[in-house]
Amino acid sequence: MRLLTGLAMMLMASSAPARDANDLGWMAGDWVEAGGGRLSEESWLPPRAGRLIGMSRSGKAAAPGQFEFMRIEAGLNGGLDFIAQPNGARPSAFHMSEQSAASITFTNPAHDYPQRIRYWRDGALLMAEVSLKDGSRAQRWRYQRRQ
Repeated sequence: MRLLTGLAMMLMASSAPARDANDLGWMAGDWVEAGGGRLSEESWLPPRAGRLIGMSRSGKAAAPGQFEFMRIEAGLNGGLDFIAQPNGARPSAFHMSEQSAASITFTNPAHDYPQRIRYWRDGALLMAEVSLKDGSRAQRWRYQRRQ
């Protein structure tokens, strides 16, 4: 009986939503995807004080065309928010909709595109995907840790 109670408590604790970005250390690092003359880079500082700060740039390898400032922090709804500023634009907030030990999804149905932002680990890779809320028009990145 004690074993079942302990197991139930561990399962409840592991499925509890993150309250701050300190649980997202698996995203930290310098990540890159290269191929076909294109280069996409994403860097996330280690979590500190409940916040993760990142940046990305992508485009042709010789001339990156787009950049984005990002942060993940506690939102007003009690979960985490992904705040995106592509090309220095005004911030757009996406609210955490799903989370597990090595994945997190944010959504904002009122945003034009993307409406869903998802990160997860696949072994040594950091995976990222943006799409409409229903998963259509998906774009996916397979980042390797920069050597």
